[in-house]
Amino acid sequence: MLKFLSFALPLLMSSQITFTMQFETACNDFASQTANSIANTTIFFSAFVPAGTNLTFPDQDPSCASTTSSQVILADMCRVAMNVSTSTQSGITMEAWLPQNWTGRFLSTGNGGLGGCIQYVDLAYTTALGFATVGANNGHNGTSGASFYHNPEVLADFAYRSIHTNAVVGKKITKAFYGAPHNYSYYLGCSTGGRQGYKAMQDFPNDFDGIVAGAPGISWNSLMSWEDYIYSVLGNASSPTFISSEQWLGLVHNDILKQCDTIDGVVDGIIEDPSLCDYKPEGLICSPSGNVSDCLTAEQAQALRLVFSPPYNANGKLMYPRQQPGSENADYVGEMYGGELIQFSADWFRYVVYDPSLDTATLNVTDWTHAQELNPSNIATWNGNLSDFRSHGGKMLTYQGQADMIVSPINAELYYAHVERTMSLRPNDLDDFLRLFRISGMSHCASGPGAWEIGQTLPGVNGELTEETLSPERNVLTALVQWVEKGVAPDTILGTKYVNDTKELGVQFSRRHCRYPLRNTYDGTGDSTDPESWSCQ
Repeated sequence: MLKFLSFALPLLMSSQITFTMQFETACNDFASQTANSIANTTIFFSAFVPAGTNLTFPDQDPSCASTTSSQVILADMCRVAMNVSTSTQSGITMEAWLPQNWTGRFLSTGNGGLGGCIQYVDLAYTTALGFATVGANNGHNGTSGASFYHNPEVLADFAYRSIHTNAVVGKKITKAFYGAPHNYSYYLGCSTGGRQGYKAMQDFPNDFDGIVAGAPGISWNSLMSWEDYIYSVLGNASSPTFISSEQWLGLVHNDILKQCDTIDGVVDGIIEDPSLCDYKPEGLICSPSGNVSDCLTAEQAQALRLVFSPPYNANGKLMYPRQQPGSENADYVGEMYGGELIQFSADWFRYVVYDPSLDTATLNVTDWTHAQELNPSNIATWNGNLSDFRSHGGKMLTYQGQADMIVSPINAELYYAHVERTMSLRPNDLDDFLRLFRISGMSHCASGPGAWEIGQTLPGVNGELTEETLSPERNVLTALVQWVEKGVAPDTILGTKYVNDTKELGVQFSRRHCRYPLRNTYDGTGDSTDPESWSCQ
């Protein structure tokens, strides 16, 4: 046997080297051989990139560096960069990363915020798993919304056209490169990327067999208005209703936990279901003789009440659900509560609803209602009739952090109910193609005090692709693949929380997150860090 192995090993290595050389040659020749073969598409280059390469992206808009300035490549792959014209005034920049270890699966990635940056980390993650993966700049470069001003075609790319074009062209590129079409098509995105996944499900139901969509920014116009509503309640740093970041993260957050952390039966800094928390801030109001450094004024307390209450539009209809108590997070508190309107909302009102000269401090309920009614390219993404997606056999796995302060966690539940009513479905029927998982203690798409690592992206597996982190029991992407290809739908997703989010320090706790409308419930006696001490009820 040893003699056989010593003889066979060089042959295997030689065969692999030959295959890699053939793959590299095919990749490097692909751009010239495929030129002008796909309508409206200009291929800039194709290049073989070996695993371990640390790619940098000098041509991306500088504002995208906060998302990805470089990315280590995890598998040998062919990188193809191109531009696709979507009209005479617009186009998208996109990339296809085509792995040597292709599994026959295609995947499209989404964007974040106002969406002009390719999510290279998601391309690296999914390419390493054998997906032929594409990503796009959503029709404009950078994180600003300035490109939308008086550019309805660019705005249409952002609203719906980029994600559809990315899928259509990406599949053609995949077929041209491998000489065969994909077997299954998937989508992965969060935040704006979550909204894009919902948009594909609603308007392009045949684009994907399976969709993972996290923290979806659906009811988009209302979301932009809700962010301004919060700004109008708290005001700027000199307003009597303003609450500093230090107060939010210390005084307010601790008071919320004092009132609501025990609702789930465990004192662990996590409110398992914050919808059960009826927070009352009046206990923080300063007494006449008290120390004003650890209390709030009556005006500040009233502002807290309003932040944790839902706003209504000028017609008396619910505009957007409330902010959830317990979502205070150091990564986002400055953006949401820092005395200025968060950039997403400010740019939306300046470059889409009105004009760049707008003073955002003057916005009110009339403007929020106008934004809802404007709804360019139906960017609201609130269609509740998913009959075509269901008929196609599509599967949607959506997750929502319950400590998300950028998107209200309640909104995903409202959409779930909206689909139920629109399609006259019972929850069990809806679960055949749409499953929502509420991730306790997860902030916006990732991080937070909860068991937030669920395989949603490369950080969601702690940067390690192992049998454990890729298990469908604990990975939303592989769970979706198993659902689509084997018909095994997930009932729970096992999340992991490492000490200080560092694997080397060990697991702090794990918890199974339930499919909605079930609620994760502690048994009252077991070790609360053990997932077996919880059940879905």
